[in-house]
Amino acid sequence: MTAEAGWLDAGDGYSLSIIDSKIVCMNKKGNELKSVPSKVKKTEVHQQLKLMTEYLTEHARECKETADQWMLRSLPVPREILQGVWDDVAWRHPLENAIVAPPDFLESGDDESIGFLRGADPKKGVGIVNLDGETVWIDTPSVVLPHPVLLEELEDFRELATELGITQGLSQLFRETFTRSADLKDSAKSINQFADGKFEQLNWALSKCRQLGYPVRGGYATCAVWEDGVQAEARYWIGSDYPEYETFTGELMWVDARERSLSLGNVGPVAFSEGMRMASSIYAARSKEENEE
Repeated sequence: MTAEAGWLDAGDGYSLSIIDSKIVCMNKKGNELKSVPSKVKKTEVHQQLKLMTEYLTEHARECKETADQWMLRSLPVPREILQGVWDDVAWRHPLENAIVAPPDFLESGDDESIGFLRGADPKKGVGIVNLDGETVWIDTPSVVLPHPVLLEELEDFRELATELGITQGLSQLFRETFTRSADLKDSAKSINQFADGKFEQLNWALSKCRQLGYPVRGGYATCAVWEDGVQAEARYWIGSDYPEYETFTGELMWVDARERSLSLGNVGPVAFSEGMRMASSIYAARSKEENEE
């Protein structure tokens, strides 16, 4: 519901509406109030709108999480799905201006068919703005939202976005990425770059993990990625002692779906990047004293 959808009568000259997912109130003089009066909050109309805002908030969250999973799993998204959800504002927010490409973009080398998603039309296909700044309609049955670590021309896309004033609702274009350095051997089983980060309390490390959305199991912060249909889970040690005790971070490692440790040579670029991103974000929140040192 938007401002254009109108206002609902809440009695005593008050009217209610939902604008930008928030309930707003207007008095009989037509003035929008800074807050909803207490007596209006008790009306049935307000209760109904409150339930609606809760639904809209949850719907928006689910749409964003789904789009995130499409990117993290490199899942082909049928064109019909994009066309079906495009008019939904909650879907449009994470999808519009997301970089999309044909599923075979890594093999085909067709740079003209990679670009910022601008539309989805049943007749024309999927509309994009490519690196040449041209609007192109691609008619492949499905598209993917590539993880930025897979985009060879990522910096060019970033420059174009800045030039055109393009913003994204999806954390893709300016997502922090990591590639494996040459000094890391294929046979290595872990990375200690983010070890020995001190937290005054394990609780603080756990809180940071919750804030970032990383589940914690058995003392490890975890991040699961499906790459080419195969699951790899990054695990970063944050400690498993009493929550009130201090803790130190440890190794970053990866395991497969059967809990078997993976050597770095068997960790895909997306799983590696996301694992490093997780560890670096948690490590950055270590104790203030250590950061100053």
